[in-house]
Amino acid sequence: MSKTVLNWGLLSTARINRALIPALRASKRSHLLAVASRSADSADAYAREWRIPRAHHSYEALLVDPEIDIVYNPLPNHLHAEWTIKAVEAGKHVLCEKPLALSVDEVDAIAAAAHKHGRVVAEAFMYRHHPQTDKIREIVQSGTLGELKLLRGSFAFFLDREGDIRFDPAMGGGSIWDVGCYPISYMRTIVEAEPLEVFGWQAVGPTGIDVSFFGQLRFGDDIYGQFDSSFVTPFHSRMELVGSEATLIVPKPFKPGLDDEVFLVRDGKTEAIEVKGIDLYSGEVEDMADAVLLGKHPRISLQDSRANVATIKALLESANKGVAVRL
Repeated sequence: MSKTVLNWGLLSTARINRALIPALRASKRSHLLAVASRSADSADAYAREWRIPRAHHSYEALLVDPEIDIVYNPLPNHLHAEWTIKAVEAGKHVLCEKPLALSVDEVDAIAAAAHKHGRVVAEAFMYRHHPQTDKIREIVQSGTLGELKLLRGSFAFFLDREGDIRFDPAMGGGSIWDVGCYPISYMRTIVEAEPLEVFGWQAVGPTGIDVSFFGQLRFGDDIYGQFDSSFVTPFHSRMELVGSEATLIVPKPFKPGLDDEVFLVRDGKTEAIEVKGIDLYSGEVEDMADAVLLGKHPRISLQDSRANVATIKALLESANKGVAVRL
């Protein structure tokens, strides 16, 4: 591309926008140009509040805006695939919130559209772009832990807001889609392989979604993973990587900050390792700029996203049938 600055449009006034907007404003290669809402009043008010130049009164209007290069899609889970494909067909690149889709077929449809129209689509797992994640991978790959044996992950919080879309099964609700996807993605990233087999249990709430999920993953080379996610337990977020010689504890794996520590435990002694970070959401913004302006491959490929969705679907199948599921 001959452009040096990319114009972004926000597809809705979702709460998560507040995390991305500062990263867009800090980027020298990005410009937040527009926001869209199904309500004209909502779009106008949001544009005024966040000092966004254009307010579009429908999602369609944003997609036909010829000056928009990249669309950020933070819509409810069940709309991710539909509106990502519509944006790609309108000639836009897309950064889509996790989960990218709710089925492997939907991911394949997104990939087909992206290939046909020559557009970049990436899933917004922000932790994947943070220096802490790179440091964890470096430690594991260096052999500091010995042979990797076990990964444990947790991500949970109380969700008691009545009517929240995350309680609606028709909208892709459930703790595994909302927060369980993080430790699943993290384990796959660290192991650098896909699980061979999974087993899951779930606690089902009144609306039919999993309010808690507990899963096990069996990888090759005798590596195993365990995770839990929940809407009915206090906030906790953690990863633990256990090797044959040492254990690495990551207190803030999914939302690392500017100055955090991870802990290496060996022979009963704990060593704190400092990790200098960046703004959590700036990495995915710059990754999109690299992909669109420089032709680099996005850090999170569509194949990667497909594999994460396939793992989640297999875990849900296992929980529903009460049997292990092979991938």
